[in-house]
Amino acid sequence: MNPLNKHDINKIANREALIGVGLALFNFIWWFGFAYGLGSKDPSEYSFVFGLPAWFFYSCVAGFIVMAVLVIIVVKKFFVDVPIEDEENHE
Repeated sequence: MNPLNKHDINKIANREALIGVGLALFNFIWWFGFAYGLGSKDPSEYSFVFGLPAWFFYSCVAGFIVMAVLVIIVVKKFFVDVPIEDEENHE
């Protein structure tokens, strides 16, 4: 017997979709802020991290690592395992 009804599953799905949109927006803001914030200078004034321009390192490399960690945390803490098979097939 499944304790979740369709209304509960829809609420969970909507909440998880909003969390996903929030993560995507955070990723875009992070990327845009570092890429255009640090990358808008003259290239002769760039600072470098591990041989990469700082704007690229922080927007793409560090941003990827931060997002990977955030997604892992969010999935483990906030997402719920929901059965996807029909209830009618069980009867």
